[in-house]
Amino acid sequence: MKNFIRRNKYYLIGLFFLSGVIYFFSLPDPLFHDPYSTILVDKDGELLSASISEDGQWRFPMQMDSEVPEKFIEALVEFEDKRFFYHPGFDPIAFGRAVKQNFSADKIVSGGSTISMQVIRLSRKGKPRTFFEKILEIVLATRLELKYSKMEILHLYAAHAPFGGNVVGLEAACWRYFGRSPEELSWAEASLLAVLPNAPSLLHPGKNRERLIEKRNALLDRLWKKGLLDSLSTSLAKVEPIPDQPHPLPQQARHLLVRASNEGFDQKRIASTIDLAMQKQVELHVHDHHQRLVSNHIGNAAALVLDVETGNVLAYVGNVDRSANANGTEVDIITSPRSTGSILKPFLFAAMLDEGQLLPTSLQPDIPTIIDGFAPKNFSHDFDGAVAADQALIRSLNIPAVHMLRKYRYEKFHSLLKDIGMTTLRYSPDHYGLSLILGGSEGTLWDITGMYASMARTLNHYFNYAGSLRYSKTDFHLPTYVSYDRGETELERSTYLSAGSIYQTFNALKEVYRPGEETGWRYFDNAKKIAWKTGTSFGFRDGWAVGVTSKYVVGVWVGNADGEGRPGLTGTESAAPLMFSIFSVLPNAEWFNQPLPEMVEIEVCTKSGHRKSEVCSEVKKIAVVRKGLQSPVCPHHKRVHLSEDLMFRVNSSCEGVDKMIVKPWFVLPPIQEYYYRGKNLSYKTVPPYREDCLAVEIISPMDIVYPKEGSRIFIPKGLSGDTQHIVFESVHRNPEKTVYWHIDGNFMGTSKKNHHFGLNVNKGKHILTLIDEDGEVITRNFEIISN
Repeated sequence: MKNFIRRNKYYLIGLFFLSGVIYFFSLPDPLFHDPYSTILVDKDGELLSASISEDGQWRFPMQMDSEVPEKFIEALVEFEDKRFFYHPGFDPIAFGRAVKQNFSADKIVSGGSTISMQVIRLSRKGKPRTFFEKILEIVLATRLELKYSKMEILHLYAAHAPFGGNVVGLEAACWRYFGRSPEELSWAEASLLAVLPNAPSLLHPGKNRERLIEKRNALLDRLWKKGLLDSLSTSLAKVEPIPDQPHPLPQQARHLLVRASNEGFDQKRIASTIDLAMQKQVELHVHDHHQRLVSNHIGNAAALVLDVETGNVLAYVGNVDRSANANGTEVDIITSPRSTGSILKPFLFAAMLDEGQLLPTSLQPDIPTIIDGFAPKNFSHDFDGAVAADQALIRSLNIPAVHMLRKYRYEKFHSLLKDIGMTTLRYSPDHYGLSLILGGSEGTLWDITGMYASMARTLNHYFNYAGSLRYSKTDFHLPTYVSYDRGETELERSTYLSAGSIYQTFNALKEVYRPGEETGWRYFDNAKKIAWKTGTSFGFRDGWAVGVTSKYVVGVWVGNADGEGRPGLTGTESAAPLMFSIFSVLPNAEWFNQPLPEMVEIEVCTKSGHRKSEVCSEVKKIAVVRKGLQSPVCPHHKRVHLSEDLMFRVNSSCEGVDKMIVKPWFVLPPIQEYYYRGKNLSYKTVPPYREDCLAVEIISPMDIVYPKEGSRIFIPKGLSGDTQHIVFESVHRNPEKTVYWHIDGNFMGTSKKNHHFGLNVNKGKHILTLIDEDGEVITRNFEIISN
């Protein structure tokens, strides 16, 4: 033998080295290739929802950094492998005893496997239970012990042991059989789960109950003898019932689970920012509110609650629950692009304040409007003539918003929306045009709620920094459902929307008593200060409501997932009540602080709301963004020269200068005045010229409502095939004046008081000319493109 070893020592060394290499690389990495369930947990690790794995098993992802419950470890080690913490993966004593038992019984009655060997067998699925396979398990088990600690091996076992049916792993078994997490196991439950993997096909909780109870109770007796339980605890544990049927897994935030799975978190444990208690409350409010909507055949609703400071999602309800008798409940509305209605108007308001193009109180036109064929209408189909910008926002009037966007430019607004978080603007600005402010684009509840949260965050953070660098553009970001560090903050002098403009926007939106954009004046009984806005899409397909406080943002959508419109499906009627009910369960939050360094007090004309001019007779002071100092002075106050009795206007052609009385007068353009004076009884029309005076107009007495300059008009045919006539409309400051109508120089007729005139006009270009009885003339060019 010595000579053999001496002659072949190099071969033997090589063989030994090769064996060592094979042994070192014998353990697969990773050890398991099983597909896992995707599970979603809340901010405290509580299970929210889970999906089954691709192979149809409930197998939760393994957590090597968590703790296997101590009760389960004690029960498992006592039942399966008493010397687990002392052997190197193979227990010769247990193995020898198993061999003896098998020879005595003349069949395999015991395998003598350690927990480490069972982990190897679980990883080598479907291998036959032969002597060679057993030897291989022993070798691999010792290698397993070299790579992993004892606790890590217990983790591997707990994550992959079969527990009957399609339940794999301790965590899945705890939720399926007991409806709670492993940390809450009792001694009886831990003992049941310790014996169950020993024969999962035989000892299923739904079958062979007596055999299962015997196994569990025998283990409890062993734990009592070991001193882990006292006699009373053992007796009580033995009378605990075993589960009859598996429990359904929790299904909170189920749409977020699907979304996260599609966004790269498949087969993972998703540690979300959801607050489980809040999630349950919001889901309940959505369910209860939906019961009231069903009568109007409104089938779907969604709600999102964000933490302002972080943008973290606190509650995510993508749709009503499956129990609702509605179609499309699987659609995640939070990520579905929908027509925005009026929900974007506050961003335009803030942007114009920020640039000094607007003051909160300045009057905006609210008159019949056609711009390149686009004819916006207010929800009420009524006109105020002129309305303060903040009131137009509060009342969600469409026509003033279009005029504001035309002044600001839709190209700039399109760019701003993308900068502050709107990801659905896939087309060029020209594709949307001025309709961008009225729902001409689609947005998601995710983006829009995040944009409101970003405004609130920017305003809050303004007070965190001293000096001139008070902004970080990174404060404008999308919401997130998983926490992460955003890194260091780079401060700048400005951002997309200033704190002052945001504060004034929120101040306007916090009005509780306001005219509903759809249903007249409404009260919402809510003690909390909330800046809120609603929106309704064309055709009553989408109802929006977003509310903001300094701590929370709540976004709500209601409607039908298939886009079916319903009468009364409006933001005010359908979405706002749900938004307020959700706010009722949120903690109170202080109102936003006013960013005084960014604001200045100025004088504005009381009647027009514009920066005061020399002519303004009544002024008031308001706080505005500093750039408001650049806003234009009041264009609506004129100096007029009146007769001594103040009844007529006069000039030097009919009155001496010493007898003229100069007085400031609030004068709106004719069309605005026509509608404004009907809503404002205190408005006084400028007096007419005295008959002996030669009128020298500096204030236009009339205007044409329709058609606008350069209009291209299509005239359809009626049901009888006859060409329909076109109705022209004009206004005059003095309703008693007669107006003479001409087309292309041809006299067509007269009108008085209500200046509407119906005409049949041939295809082609034409000139409309109006002349009043004082000789004032106004013209419009238009074109009939078909008749």
